[in-house]
Amino acid sequence: MDSSLSRRRFLGALGVGLAGAAGCQSPGQVEDQSRDRSLTTSAPASEAVGPETDGSRYADVYRQVAGSVVSIRVVTDDSRGSQGSGFLVGDSHIVTNEHVVAGGDAYYVRFADTGWREATLVGADVYSDLAVLEVAEPSAAATPLTLAERDPAIGTEVVAIGNPFGLSGSVSAGIVSGVDRTLRSANNFSIADAIQTDAAVNPGNSGGPLVDLEGTVLGVINSGGGDNVGFAISAQLTRRVVPALVSRGTYEHSYMGVLLRSVSPLVARANDLATASGVYIDDTVEGGPAKGVLRGSDGSRVVSGTEVPTGGDVVRRLDGAPTETRQALATYLALETSPGDTIAVTVQREGREQTVDLTLGERPEP
Repeated sequence: MDSSLSRRRFLGALGVGLAGAAGCQSPGQVEDQSRDRSLTTSAPASEAVGPETDGSRYADVYRQVAGSVVSIRVVTDDSRGSQGSGFLVGDSHIVTNEHVVAGGDAYYVRFADTGWREATLVGADVYSDLAVLEVAEPSAAATPLTLAERDPAIGTEVVAIGNPFGLSGSVSAGIVSGVDRTLRSANNFSIADAIQTDAAVNPGNSGGPLVDLEGTVLGVINSGGGDNVGFAISAQLTRRVVPALVSRGTYEHSYMGVLLRSVSPLVARANDLATASGVYIDDTVEGGPAKGVLRGSDGSRVVSGTEVPTGGDVVRRLDGAPTETRQALATYLALETSPGDTIAVTVQREGREQTVDLTLGERPEP
């Protein structure tokens, strides 16, 4: 790409009004909402919150983390551009969302104490909504942030740092209001193990870190709309995906090749199940790993005026791990397996439990 053209497009993108700037997508699937406990400021933490106030703990974590958080500007072929956030995870690598960089022609990052610097897209994965950029000269004041090794407890206090509506260096605070959420992804797949928070996140926060008060990254902010329900890609999933993006530019997700539905009370009644739990297999994908191994629906019954599928396997466990919900099944696949692994799938079939071996494939290209 011609460097002068790239710079002209970049400067043009900076002139785009805030209403046209891309950022966080619409919230994903949710089951409940949490009470708002947000504290937002776009001023430096040392000025906005004094050391003698109750807010000093937020000021402390802001000072610790903010230098490693970047503003991101993406220049596209149509010169409209987009913006988001990201954070340093290695000597030169920056994590952000795939939807922030999608369709980009050129990428620029700005640390708190630097001007805009051109970056290179190293890799992106639409199925986890994660991407990695590389910048030749990070800020000397920036240090790589640490990703948590496990999901946080519900109620953990958190801080989101990023650039909502292009307002760089903004911080909002709240709690972890849910874990193991499922977000929508491409091709009707889902992003497993997401973190839910009531910290205020808005367009432009996408790709920024959600951290605890020790400054450890619990997740990569993915979506929210300032309505007290925001989501982040979990640090656990990020720890699996990012190294692959750095080393080879892509990440391979495990694939069963099934169409699933939750075992609702109606599904349980139609299939003579004792409890409304587990994951029902509605169909198996032609040519997929599960074809000929797992069974999909072969009929239907009308229950309370609703036609309900019958005859499909109900997945009870994967390698002995309970799968009482679709979220549990998706999380196990995402965090514990890789394409090519053979797993033991315990299903309820024709009134009794049995276990079959299933060799996982790789998700098809989006």
